[in-house]
Amino acid sequence: MNIAHLLIKSAQAFPDHIALAKGDAAHLSYRNLLRKVSVMATHLRTRMKLQPGDRVALAMTNCVESIEAMYAIWHAGLVAVPMNAKLHPREFAFILQNSGTRACVVTPDLADSIASIKSECEALERIVDTSTRDYSFMAVGDPLPIADAAPEDPAWLFYTSGTTGRPKGATLTHRNLLAMSLNYYADVDRPQPGRSILHVAPVSHGSGLWNFPLLGRGAVQVFPESGRYEVPETIALLRRWPDATIFLAPTMVKRLIDHPAAGDIRPGEIRTISYGGAPMYVSDLKKSLDLLGNVMIQLYGQGESPMTITHLSREEHARRDHPRWEQRLASAGLPDSCVEVRVVGEDGKVLPTGEVGEIIVRGETVMAGYWQDPEATARSLRDGWLWTGDVGCFDEDGFLTLKDRSKDMIISGGSNIYPREIEDVLNMHPAVAECSVVGRPHPEWGEEAIAFVVLREGRQATPAELDALCLENVARYKRPKDYRFIDGLPKNNYGKILKTELRKLL
Repeated sequence: MNIAHLLIKSAQAFPDHIALAKGDAAHLSYRNLLRKVSVMATHLRTRMKLQPGDRVALAMTNCVESIEAMYAIWHAGLVAVPMNAKLHPREFAFILQNSGTRACVVTPDLADSIASIKSECEALERIVDTSTRDYSFMAVGDPLPIADAAPEDPAWLFYTSGTTGRPKGATLTHRNLLAMSLNYYADVDRPQPGRSILHVAPVSHGSGLWNFPLLGRGAVQVFPESGRYEVPETIALLRRWPDATIFLAPTMVKRLIDHPAAGDIRPGEIRTISYGGAPMYVSDLKKSLDLLGNVMIQLYGQGESPMTITHLSREEHARRDHPRWEQRLASAGLPDSCVEVRVVGEDGKVLPTGEVGEIIVRGETVMAGYWQDPEATARSLRDGWLWTGDVGCFDEDGFLTLKDRSKDMIISGGSNIYPREIEDVLNMHPAVAECSVVGRPHPEWGEEAIAFVVLREGRQATPAELDALCLENVARYKRPKDYRFIDGLPKNNYGKILKTELRKLL
C-alpha cells in the first residue's frame, strides 16, 4: 500500500514518458525518475541511517527536486514533512522539533534559515541542500527495493496552524493519499497519459497533493524556472506543455484572468483549473468561464481530509441554463464519492435542509489524527467523524454552501492565517493589554489581517513596533496590514470577544 507504488506502476506503464520538467526542458523520464528515487532511498536508509517511520522534512520552493525527494522518502519507508517555504524560521523550528525530523532537504534559498535553527531541533541530524554535492551524490549507487508500508502507516505530516496558535500535524496515511487519488479520478478528472500538471502553487499543499493522481496517469510534472507563480511564465508553459492541470487559489485565478496576456491562452492549453482554499467571487468565476472556457472545478477540503469533502464539477459550472446556476456557483458543490458529509448541531444531530450548522466528514481520506497531540485529535475526531470547524448548510439538491468559519481563519492569497497565532505574538508586547485579529475583505488577496489593540494604562506602542514584533516571530504574509487602537474589545456576557462586532467597525 506504499503510495510510492504509484511511481513504480507509472514507470512500468509509461517508461519513456517525461515525468519531470523544469521550465521548457524535460528533466527525467518515468524510468529514470524511478531509478533516481530508488537510489536516493538507499542513501536515506544506509548512509544517513534513517529507519522506517523516521521523518524527513522538506523546506523547498517549488522545484523538480521536491518530487524526487518526496518519492525517495516514501520509497525508503519514511514519512515526509513538507513545509510552506514562506514560513518564518521560528515556525520551521517548531515543525521540525514537533515532528522529530531527523533530516531536512532544502533548496539553497532556505538553507540559511534551516541552518540557523538546527540547534533548536534535537532530532535534526542532517540538512541536505539540493544545490550541493551532498544532494547530487544521492543519485549515485544501487537502488533500494521499495519498503513495505501498511495502509495505516503515516506518509505525510501536513502541518496546519490551529486556533490555539500552534501548528498541528495532520497525519495522512498511505491509505488516505491513495483514497484521495482514486477520488480524483471519480470526481475531478481522469487525464490521458502524457498530459501535464503545472506546479505554480506550493507543492507543500494542494498542488503537491494533486501530484499523486497525475503521476499515476503518466503526466508531466512541470515546475516554473522562477519557482513561483508568474502569469506570463505560466502562460508560456501552457503553450509548451498543453492540456495542463493547474491547482490555483482563487486569488491566483483572479491574477490570471485580469492579466492582459490571458487573452492569448488558446483552447486546449488548459485542461483543468481546480480552485479552492478560499471563497471565489461569482463575478470572477463567470469571467473565468467566459475567458478560459469550461475548465473550472472547485474543491472544498482541509489538510485533515486532503482535497476531499465536496466538489463543484466542470459539468455544474457549465449548466448556465439551470435556474439556480449562480447559486450553485457560489456553493462548494456536492459531497465527494469517498466521503460522507453532514451538517450538524452542537449535539451532533443532523440538521434539516437549509439549516446552518457545523460540517463534519467521514471517509477513507480523513486523517489518522494530529501528530503527538491527542487532545486536539479527540476534539476533531469523534466517533469516526472529522469536525471541520466550518459552518454551512445543504440545499434541497444536496449542494453545500459555506457560511462562515467557526475557527475565524483568515485566508489571504490562498494562505491560511489563524488570528490566535498573531494575537499570541502581539500579546508579547509589554504595552498590549489585549488584542483581537480579524479579516477584512481585500479585492486582490481575498482577505487581509487587521489587529484591534487595547493598550495598558499609561503605556504606548506604535504600529511600527507591533509590525516589527510580528516580523520577528511569524511569516511576513501573516502580519496585520493595519493596527486599530481602541479603548476596549467588545465582549459578551461570558467575556468572549465578539469578532463580529469588530468586523462591523471595518
